[in-house]
Amino acid sequence: MTFARLWILHFLWLLPAIGILILFGFRQKKKSLDLVADPELLARIAGKMHKGRIFAKAVLLLCALGLMIFALAGPRWGSHYQEVSQKGVEIMILVDVSHSMMVEDIKPNRLERARREVLDFLKIVQGDRIGLVAFSGIAFVQCPLTLDYGAIQMFLDELTPDVIPVAGTDLGTAIETGISSFDFKLETDKVIILITDGEDNEKRGINAAENAKKKGVKIFVFGMGDTSGGPIPAIDGSGGFKKDQNGSVIMSKMDEESLKKIAIVTGGRYTRSVTGDLDLDLIYFDGIKTLTTAKLLKSGKIKVYEERFSFFLIAVFLLLILEVLISEKEKIKN
Repeated sequence: MTFARLWILHFLWLLPAIGILILFGFRQKKKSLDLVADPELLARIAGKMHKGRIFAKAVLLLCALGLMIFALAGPRWGSHYQEVSQKGVEIMILVDVSHSMMVEDIKPNRLERARREVLDFLKIVQGDRIGLVAFSGIAFVQCPLTLDYGAIQMFLDELTPDVIPVAGTDLGTAIETGISSFDFKLETDKVIILITDGEDNEKRGINAAENAKKKGVKIFVFGMGDTSGGPIPAIDGSGGFKKDQNGSVIMSKMDEESLKKIAIVTGGRYTRSVTGDLDLDLIYFDGIKTLTTAKLLKSGKIKVYEERFSFFLIAVFLLLILEVLISEKEKIKN
């Protein structure tokens, strides 16, 4: 026998305490009745308390409670194999980790907000394979496509500008890396979620989007930041901001028009997140789920254990009926 929730069995330690409480309650009841009338007279009127029956009722109650705890613990024995299949789409999430993503026009900053929103996104996906790419001047696959969302979360914690050694923002390389991560032998719909502040330094994003369209990959773009821009924190951690050769503070501005074109070219959608609150319904349910079709990702057989809690519940029911039928008093014959 195995249990689905073995920890619940620890509540069995409460049974002795409950037994003591039942005994204490009986004694208190007896004392209270003795104060009402003479024990002999009270016995003739209400019947005599039968200690054996009281003990039997207490035992039945404790047994019923114990069996109920066993039922809640989920007892299982016996098993069978069940055919299962999982349907979904393949989604590569591309996260910009360039230094401009440290701009604080979205609190606490663009990159941290993007990381948190991806974590929220992982909570609503339904059986889709997810992968993660980090990019700036170049792109790396941080986590290949997987159904293990815990692995994605682990790699998200490591996303910082230092994870990519080449500065800049190359959207083209990021998209091409995302495309190459898909297995086109599988007939599943493929989606790229591009999260960036939109400064495409290499100007190759549109060309990569055209290639994605040819391969049937839809791109959903989420622009992080404000179009008016914001100062980029200094790399040296001095607390200041990056400056150009003339000593002027460099402002990071989002190229919203290019990002819109990337999404439109592939049949995806563009959304700008000014406050940092990515609309998860729009991302997944109103976007990906609407424009794609979930197809078979994985199939196989799993071992399913037979749940046997019903036997214990039936026993509990019978014990409680028996406890009710037993009277704790006996009539005294005149």
